[in-house]
Amino acid sequence: MTAVRHRPESEALLTPSEVATLFRVDPKTVTRWAKAGKLTSIRTLGGHRRYRETEVRSLLDGHTAPIET
Repeated sequence: MTAVRHRPESEALLTPSEVATLFRVDPKTVTRWAKAGKLTSIRTLGGHRRYRETEVRSLLDGHTAPIET
């Protein structure tokens, strides 16, 4: 029997604009961070990126802060 990991339904996801507002950068910068692997993104069924709020808050608190590219 294999274990299947499911994302908790209560986990908050943020849009690129919301993340950009928190970091005070352009939303395109957030997308570049995701493409560079500095921030984990989740794709919606429509192909839009979403970011885990817990990971974003952790980065804001100084735990491995992303560097603008």
